[in-house]
Amino acid sequence: MKYKKKFHKKRRPKQKQLEGLQVNVYNNNVEGALKVLKKKIKASNLFLDLKKKSFYKKKSERLREKRNLSKLRQKYQTLKEKVNN
Repeated sequence: MKYKKKFHKKRRPKQKQLEGLQVNVYNNNVEGALKVLKKKIKASNLFLDLKKKSFYKKKSERLREKRNLSKLRQKYQTLKEKVNN
């Protein structure tokens, strides 16, 4: 009885998944792909995050903004309830 060698297939490295926003370009239509990319960026609020992180804000300023936004939301909610009643 002959000894069988076990040949292992060489494993190919997995293709790297690109991170971030991606857009496929079809038929060299760069303008259409750019349009789709702009929509994706707008939907993901990427520019707003970059704008917020472009400079340092003190913690007290961030808390003040949060508080003011919550007051504003509460104000509109009470107005909406008054209109509905």
